[in-house]
Amino acid sequence: MLLITGASGLSGSAIIREFARQGYPVRALVRNRAKAQALETLPTVEIVEGDMLRPGTLADALSGVERVLLISTADQQMAETQCAFIDAARKAGVHHIIKFSGAESGVGFNQRNFRFTRMHEDVEHYLEQSGLAWTHLRPSQFMQVYLREAPTIIAQDALFLPMENARLSPIDIEDIAKIACALLRTGREHEGKSYDMTGPESLTMTEVAEQISRAIGRNIRYVNVTPAERRQALLAKGGVSAYFADALDEQVSERLKCAESQVCLDAHKEFGIEPTTFAEFARRNAAVFRGELARS
Repeated sequence: MLLITGASGLSGSAIIREFARQGYPVRALVRNRAKAQALETLPTVEIVEGDMLRPGTLADALSGVERVLLISTADQQMAETQCAFIDAARKAGVHHIIKFSGAESGVGFNQRNFRFTRMHEDVEHYLEQSGLAWTHLRPSQFMQVYLREAPTIIAQDALFLPMENARLSPIDIEDIAKIACALLRTGREHEGKSYDMTGPESLTMTEVAEQISRAIGRNIRYVNVTPAERRQALLAKGGVSAYFADALDEQVSERLKCAESQVCLDAHKEFGIEPTTFAEFARRNAAVFRGELARS
């Protein structure tokens, strides 16, 4: 039995959908089943409710499980949540945990200077010392984060970000889902390994805007803003906590120190996955960037 935690989130749900597409059985752990209705109709998916911070709620989720893909929300309790789950999994007899981690693509980016990559590193270390078999998946920035910019692209034909001329190498979550699915199904040969993952191109935000422009047939310009202006805009539109805004400030500060970006396709090659270009991603999501379809 294979278990995916955080299954109703952006990454977890994409991986669950990939398992369903391939017709392979998987168990999905969600904290609130009412918020996971989109998964209910997927074939071969068993949904189990439980709280990763409350081991007493995890008996059904962990029963008979050999391998887990460990994902949880990026928030103040991420490290605490994941370490508590690792303890519960070990006690339940789980053999192998694949940690869905993260790593920035910027050359020289100090992971300790951004709270979420720092937490990921701390959990990785805890897992490595747990006695369980482990594997780390470390994707870079998701292409899907640019869908959050759709409102200003639609209303102002502009992408407002504080990135100057720095480059990033975003990866499509659909690629990650395919890699994660293959790894979960063939996990033993990947024990004790770490896989950094990026998309196939290193792009400035001007180049990102150009790719979106071609996909939707309108001229979208990149407007460089200050980190303070970006923070104010995020807090003003709601849905972002001050804690998360602080984290993004840390991330931007470090990204601007490390303007060049690496491209790492080793995991794509290892699992036979063709990397998705940003142009392909933009074309696939053109209706969202035009305002014809809501962002999922």
